[in-house]
Amino acid sequence: MPTNLAIDDGLLAEALKLGGLKTKRETVNQALEDFIRSRKRRSALKHLGTIQFAPRWSYKADRQRR
Repeated sequence: MPTNLAIDDGLLAEALKLGGLKTKRETVNQALEDFIRSRKRRSALKHLGTIQFAPRWSYKADRQRR
């Protein structure tokens, strides 16, 4: 999908340099992937410690039932 964006040239140049990628397109796509991965990780961390475990559950007994 063709899109015209006004991207800060200084930020893009620094991202190109740091990322070691060859094109602006690769750099923007990588930045978007990193952004999405970061947000998903942050979302998952919100749930850390909120899972309720069954205190009487035994993994050994569960294995024997299989």
